[in-house]
Amino acid sequence: MITRRAALALALAAAAAPAAAHHAHRIEVVEPWARAALAGRTGAAYMTLVNPTDTPDRLLAAAAEVAETVELHAHLHEGGVMRMRPVAAIEVHPGEPAVLAPGGLHIMLIGLRRDLKRGETIRLILSFEKAGKVEVEVPVLAAGARGPEGRGQPTH
Repeated sequence: MITRRAALALALAAAAAPAAAHHAHRIEVVEPWARAALAGRTGAAYMTLVNPTDTPDRLLAAAAEVAETVELHAHLHEGGVMRMRPVAAIEVHPGEPAVLAPGGLHIMLIGLRRDLKRGETIRLILSFEKAGKVEVEVPVLAAGARGPEGRGQPTH
């Protein structure tokens, strides 16, 4: 026969198990960066997403206070022309970093509420299917930057 205290302990452990499993999954964000841009225009953020687990994950959305709208985008080749299009999600497979870079996948910052100035940092909140929300500090580089110099360390 199970005691009341044991039943409560089992119930608490069962309730905590899904939460613990959820937090065990993580995504590492390497070398995030954005280009300087003017208020009222669009900007973009780039980074590499690394999945150190053995379970695929997906970036489902992003948010930033500096923009009215934030979308996940890809450059697509359509009829001989490169076009940007929103994507529903960005896959982040184990052992295959998802690279967000100019000319490819990226995070679009639409309707900037203020200038993005070189040398400052903006905050993005990335929402993953399994890893949940990940807050990222994104350095703003020069308007014509092609990427960060050197190799960055993962941020969590």
